[in-house]
Amino acid sequence: MGTEIGGGAAGGVVSHLLVIFDAFARREWNLKENMNRARQDLEIEQRSIEALLRDADSNNDPDHQFTVWIQNVRNQAFAIKDVLDLFRIYQDQETVWRRFKMSHSIDNLMKDIKGSLQRIKEAKDRYHHTMPFTGILAASSKTDLPMREAPLFDGNIEAVGIEEPTKKLISWAMEPKQRLEVMFMVGMAGLGKTTLVHTVYQRVKKRFDRHVWITASKCKTKLDILTLLVEEFRCPVPQRADLVALAHKLLKKRYVIVLDDLWVKEVWESLRLALPDDGNNSRIIITTRRGDIADSCKDGDSIDIHKLQPLSPEKAAQLFYQKAFSRNGKCPSGLEEVSESILQNCDGLPLGIIEIGRLLSNKSPTKNELKTLHDSLESELRSTGKLSNVMKVLSASHKDLPYHLKDCFLYMSIFPENNPVKRRRLVRLWIAEGFVIQKRGKTLEEVGEEYLVELIDRNLLKANELDFNGLPRSVGVHSLMLKMILSIAHEENFCTVCTGEERNLAQSTQRLSIQKQDFELSQDLPWVRSFFGFGIGELKIDSNFKLLKVLDIQGTTMEEFPNVITDLLLLRYLSLRNTNIRSIPRSLSDLRHLETLDLKQTLVTKVPKAVPQLEKLRHLLVYRYNYMEGVPPFDIVQGFKAPKKITVLKNLQTLSFVKASVQRRMSWHLKIIQGLENLTQLRKLGVVELAKEDGASLCHSIGKMPNLHSLSVTSLSMDVPLELDAMTKNPPALLQRLYLKGPLQQFPKWISFLLDLVRIRLKWSSLTENPIPALQNLPHLVELQLLHAYTGTELQFKSGKFP
Repeated sequence: MGTEIGGGAAGGVVSHLLVIFDAFARREWNLKENMNRARQDLEIEQRSIEALLRDADSNNDPDHQFTVWIQNVRNQAFAIKDVLDLFRIYQDQETVWRRFKMSHSIDNLMKDIKGSLQRIKEAKDRYHHTMPFTGILAASSKTDLPMREAPLFDGNIEAVGIEEPTKKLISWAMEPKQRLEVMFMVGMAGLGKTTLVHTVYQRVKKRFDRHVWITASKCKTKLDILTLLVEEFRCPVPQRADLVALAHKLLKKRYVIVLDDLWVKEVWESLRLALPDDGNNSRIIITTRRGDIADSCKDGDSIDIHKLQPLSPEKAAQLFYQKAFSRNGKCPSGLEEVSESILQNCDGLPLGIIEIGRLLSNKSPTKNELKTLHDSLESELRSTGKLSNVMKVLSASHKDLPYHLKDCFLYMSIFPENNPVKRRRLVRLWIAEGFVIQKRGKTLEEVGEEYLVELIDRNLLKANELDFNGLPRSVGVHSLMLKMILSIAHEENFCTVCTGEERNLAQSTQRLSIQKQDFELSQDLPWVRSFFGFGIGELKIDSNFKLLKVLDIQGTTMEEFPNVITDLLLLRYLSLRNTNIRSIPRSLSDLRHLETLDLKQTLVTKVPKAVPQLEKLRHLLVYRYNYMEGVPPFDIVQGFKAPKKITVLKNLQTLSFVKASVQRRMSWHLKIIQGLENLTQLRKLGVVELAKEDGASLCHSIGKMPNLHSLSVTSLSMDVPLELDAMTKNPPALLQRLYLKGPLQQFPKWISFLLDLVRIRLKWSSLTENPIPALQNLPHLVELQLLHAYTGTELQFKSGKFP
């Protein structure tokens, strides 16, 4: 009887548990279904908000209510993006328990967003009577051009630093050439383009039969410029006869026209059609900060472009002293150092020098006054500061940017001042952030480089040393422009820069840039998407960065791979360059979204076998240089041992540098070299320690890489030949850079067919035949480097070769 009672009780408990479990399962199933529907709703909401933000971006003069409203909406856009990313992590979870925990967190966040959006809507409706949001966006469009806010000319002082370009422009204007000529004066905002051209215009205008000065930024449509010119030339004409009337007024006349502050190409093109060229030495001078417009308009030798440069340090100091110390134009004793510090911030920009000088001219010339201004420059440049004119002029260039370029430009806020950013690094970061939009027929990297070129052409970024293809090796930003970027990035929660004792960081910040020593994050910032460390010592990364997509901590003192990194399941970009780590864990394969793994100049010599599971990997850099004084050693490049299945990574564009010799000692010694033929998207390939007998297989694989731009091959040792003669049918036609290191028994004939080749370096080749005849007809070759490459006594170069 007791047994029956006990058995019945147990059965009742089990039945009760089954009922509870069934209810739990139903509730969890319903939660999953509700989450899926909520996710779809959020994706629709995200697209709507994105469209709203694009429209709002065209409002060039928003008021405070509008700005606050848009910032609130933008914050919710960030939150939606975060939740959608969390949902992706949720879908990748392999255990039921982890999914269970995440599902409830995500559900709560989705409800929070829904509530926040509702409160934002209610607030907008509540104050609708004082600020009608509807119609705001429609009233503004990209045809509303940025207007110059600061003074055009400085008539109180003699122009400084523009004497030479002034002489050249006057000479150009007066030189008899019997045709209409056009000069574009191009440069970043505040360089003094208008001042220079106005000086020239005043000196030469009386030499012309007709002369007019037009502020092109006032012209909001194509016809505005024509209407304005017709009015200036007093042409009484019927409506829509502007073109004919203008042409008639200028016919057989020598005229000079200045279009100051041009922003839109169509404005110039519409005017160009109306201007007669009857051989009377007429001149048109156009000032613009848009170098891309000037370049696109240059279609013959009658159109010239002059790129105005910042003032030299000497001229900048002269101008600053004239403005700041107007009594005698000389720097008072004891103020030289702080004055120099202020001038470094101005970086040769006349607008900044003049405005800061004006401000100081009203203060006592003491070290304390100058230091106070120097330390508060960033705050004074903001909209409410005493140097807001500078900000207004510079920010016009930012407002004129297309929507897709604005975040790319603001990204410069992440990097320390006077710290050039490598071109490839910046483009890869943009891609990881999702800023680069795919174009058919082009890689994301190619599109990203187009973005970079446009920012340079618009005079927003400075190109540093140029590569042979015309692209910059690195870029920077003007010091005052950086201060403007930092201000905008702070207002939009785009990036938080830590340079001192920052304590309470904004919870909604999207990116962290640590520019101080020994940083330890003490607060929870789960919504940070990107983390950068510059020159910092000890760094502790917390596991709460679950949504991190970019982790760039190159140059830190770390010696061990932080295991917490493998928990960052959304990571797309990981750079541990210039650190002392020696290995990376197998769990790196959990980072299924990783696109860039940069381990250059680390002590890592092999990558885990699981790395081939990173199917989205585009750039894999694992090598270091053994730098030594004098002539670099043969084995200066130290590569890495690659897993045998690495050739399944078909999205790879960069692979440097694979050790071929390590693979030979294994049973699959040729599989990796042969398998390289599967990497058809490779743009850059580096192979070291190549054995003689593996050369033919490598040639076969390279012949399958139609997109290869850069190839570096080093033999096993200085005594082991490079056998690269087998590539006779399909050499990579797009190859631009070729680096061969090791003995060549004969010069590979296929190199003569590389018509795009720009650079070739042959080292330790020990050729007995002269390589010059095989290279001298390559049409684009600009760099030839030979080191222990030829055993003969002389090289003969024929005239007319190396075009």
